[in-house]
Amino acid sequence: MTVPILQNPWRLLLAINAAVIVGVFVHKIQLPPYVPYIHLLVDYHFGFIKRALIGAAVALFTDKVPVWLVFALGGATWLVTLGLYARLFQKTFGFTAKTLPLFVFIAGSPFFLKNFMHTLGHFDIYGCALALVLLLMPAGSLLFVAMAALFSIILVLIHHIHLLMYVPVIITIVVIRHYLAYGCTRGNVAFGIVALGLVFALFFAAQFLGTMPIPEADFVAYLKTRMADPARTDLLQFAYIWYQPLAKEISDTWGRLPHNILGVPVFALLIWLHTPLWRFFAKLIGALASETHRRLVIAALIGVSLAYLVMFAMVFDYSRWISNWAVCMFLILHAVKMLPAAREATLIPAEDRKTNTFGLILTLIPRVGIIRPF
Repeated sequence: MTVPILQNPWRLLLAINAAVIVGVFVHKIQLPPYVPYIHLLVDYHFGFIKRALIGAAVALFTDKVPVWLVFALGGATWLVTLGLYARLFQKTFGFTAKTLPLFVFIAGSPFFLKNFMHTLGHFDIYGCALALVLLLMPAGSLLFVAMAALFSIILVLIHHIHLLMYVPVIITIVVIRHYLAYGCTRGNVAFGIVALGLVFALFFAAQFLGTMPIPEADFVAYLKTRMADPARTDLLQFAYIWYQPLAKEISDTWGRLPHNILGVPVFALLIWLHTPLWRFFAKLIGALASETHRRLVIAALIGVSLAYLVMFAMVFDYSRWISNWAVCMFLILHAVKMLPAAREATLIPAEDRKTNTFGLILTLIPRVGIIRPF
């Protein structure tokens, strides 16, 4: 008797990925939710400050924040992101035996959903989720551009580093899905420039005017009033980040650089293991009907990568940054597939031994991490 799942190894890899994700979740809930928890406590009680939108939203529903809310809110966001990506993949490529290797390489990548599970409660996933919404919604009107601007504003209010992390990929999605697909007019270009200007203005306000205006001791005392268990002072050890200037963040990053740079070969190896996916992406770009579109897509890939390079120089959470960079590449891949093509790009082969090996290795890697690899 033949077991159906063994007839197609990619189905087995998909099942293993699901089991790995469950394991990562079980491990995650055993770890202290330091930074994600304090983000649920900080709101706009003392005026406009950076990194306060999520806490302000939580404050609308409860005065006391339990620790379990980190996992409940983070888990719900993760499930929504999973559902959005599954819908996007179905819309872009469809679920068939031929597209299953592509789905495993993206959805099963340790850069993507598995790492979002490991960083449960952090703010990165919100950028991915909102970018997925933009990839799914109609893009023919200025409402699409307005929604992209609104999403970018929300992300900057959640954390201003989103200007480098997910705003560039949102700009790329808008350019590909609206301006390249429907054309540029004086009106929609002017609207886009104004919207982008508002996002940048908000970023500078958050970065330079969003510092907590009261002494740190008073700030911590207020946070304790928001905690369901004020005795858990260990959860407040990162309150200093609302006072830390940009120069100090950069100084800390460069101080850790000699040690953290040791992880770069590991990141390079992980990227190399995605070679079948990158080859397919290159074929997608090469198959585009317009040479202008090809050049603009390549420019966008360089631009998004440069934004992450700047982020690497400013904040030392390298494993998170490289993971989110890869996620941005996955998102752009889907956007490129929506452009007119001169021919169909050949999918990732389902029966190639090297491809299967790479897929198995990536499946077995549970996540990339937060600062250093694994």
